[in-house]
Amino acid sequence: MIVDLLKKNRSYRRFDTTRDISRELLLSFVESVRYTASGANLQRLRFTVINEKNACDDIFSSLKFAGYLKEWKGPSETERPVAYIIVSSETELDTLLAIDLGISAEAILLTASEAGVGGCMFRSYNAEKIKAHIPADEQNPCLVIALGYPAEKVYITDVKNGDIKYYRDEQDNHLVPKLSLEELVLN
Repeated sequence: MIVDLLKKNRSYRRFDTTRDISRELLLSFVESVRYTASGANLQRLRFTVINEKNACDDIFSSLKFAGYLKEWKGPSETERPVAYIIVSSETELDTLLAIDLGISAEAILLTASEAGVGGCMFRSYNAEKIKAHIPADEQNPCLVIALGYPAEKVYITDVKNGDIKYYRDEQDNHLVPKLSLEELVLN
């Protein structure tokens, strides 16, 4: 059921570096985008798949992980993503492109989740370093999706006292507060 897949698809930040992700599997994640909606059917997004260790290390060094976890320095060397998909476009990020970006990223992450792969979306990164990995000069990065087999548990909890910040518990599990249905629906 799609709801079960949505519940499984969390933002993972620690991965099992002993398990690689093949280029073919990464391409299958991107292929899912072909079947999604695109504003005015413009299909302006392009995708760069990366699973080579040196390139992954370079991309990792340009990302800013988990803004709410001020004390956490990010995943250790044995917990880093093993692949990335860079989403790019020739045009500036406008409203329509932002919608396409969200739809495409969710399609990629749901397809990855179905394959047992976890991911995390990033808009906080060094754009010049990321752009260096895109093989087309006219393309500019819009989003980086980090991927790997999860090496952590992520749980959904209820928002308490309006606090939506994700956090880690005593067992180092990652908890993500979500609004209740009653708080989401206006009538």
